[in-house]
Amino acid sequence: MPDITFITNGGKVITAPEDSNLLRMSLREKGGIPFKCGGGLCGTCKCLVEEGLENTDAVKKKEEKLLTKEEIEQGYRLACQTFLKGDVKVSWEESPKGGNAGAGQVKPKAEA
Repeated sequence: MPDITFITNGGKVITAPEDSNLLRMSLREKGGIPFKCGGGLCGTCKCLVEEGLENTDAVKKKEEKLLTKEEIEQGYRLACQTFLKGDVKVSWEESPKGGNAGAGQVKPKAEA
């Protein structure tokens, strides 16, 4: 069973069933990944897979709409769209406490 390390949440480690959704496990185990829609529409759950990117499933079309090619190459994923096959370590940008509701939200990239 894969271990998920939530780096931004003090390095909290949880064990998850294989093929678990990263955001669902974060919600269930208080991992701390920020979210709004949970469906790949807003980009709030954008996170960086710092270790174990090879243990995630393929990038989805929804992610390609919200993340740049460069971000995907660097290991950024939307937690709501990411399923796990092995151990991962993830981090994310924290929004300011009591700040804007949309802080840290990913803006859709412009059409080329």
